[in-house]
Amino acid sequence: MKYVGIQTQKRVNNFKSTLLLILFPCVILLLVWIFFQIIYRQYDYDYSVAANQANLMFLEALPWVIGACLVWFLIAYFANTTIINLSTNSRPLDRRDNKRVYNLVENLCIASNMSMPKVNIIDDDSLNAFASGINKKTFTVTLSRGIINKLSDQELEAVIAHELTHIRNRDVKLLIVSIVFVGIFSFLTQILFRSVLYGNYRRSSNNNKGGGAIIIVIALALALIGYFITIMMRFAISRKREYMADAGSAEMTKNPLALASALRKISADPQIEAVTQKDVAQLFIDNPLKKGLIGLFSTHPPIEKRIKVLEQF
Repeated sequence: MKYVGIQTQKRVNNFKSTLLLILFPCVILLLVWIFFQIIYRQYDYDYSVAANQANLMFLEALPWVIGACLVWFLIAYFANTTIINLSTNSRPLDRRDNKRVYNLVENLCIASNMSMPKVNIIDDDSLNAFASGINKKTFTVTLSRGIINKLSDQELEAVIAHELTHIRNRDVKLLIVSIVFVGIFSFLTQILFRSVLYGNYRRSSNNNKGGGAIIIVIALALALIGYFITIMMRFAISRKREYMADAGSAEMTKNPLALASALRKISADPQIEAVTQKDVAQLFIDNPLKKGLIGLFSTHPPIEKRIKVLEQF
């Protein structure tokens, strides 16, 4: 695997975050424009009249679409910690409750010259962990109770180092931006489909019974496009980030075999019951929703390959 330095990884992640910030509103507006263009083709206008009418409707809808996206983004971006905690049923882990975990996190942060992140726990006996946050105030390492209780000190230290590397490389910021935008698109798609389903968009000049069916087909087609856009966004989050975090763990702990051993145990039981959203699931060290077709589009490389690479260190 080609060597990529930490600073290079940070620059790449910052670039991708910025690119997503620019491209996503453009994609939303493009789909809205296409929707109006197709809808007005059903009316008995010539091509130029239909295009002009569609453009006028698009311009009227433009500030509303931009406003809705902006409000959603601001709420989701700055409330991402609360949203993720609710999605995973995680809560703060008090130092008095587990000094072992805090000692491991603090020692790694001191050795790596990093600020101490928050530490959360998920009350689940399965084994998994993830990092989240967009800045020093919100950076968090979350561990399941199972991973704390079932891993040795060396294995748990390696897992924590993996998550700290995600924070150091700014992977978490890129993931949060991706999750927020996917959520926006899913919301808009649902609103569009429900509006069509309940007849909010109807032909005014001709009560053609087939008009509603055509609009539903259009909405479904746009929803399908949106689905593939969300897949492409998840693939924009390169699988290489997991290899980089594994390498970062090996560098911090000087013990790559400890992480390999931890990954074997995690892969046997990664399922966190509270996690039902595939976009939140991509935060974890091993995707808890990797079964079936979801696994084909996972942002994580196969855990067996990660273990093999670690054993070659």
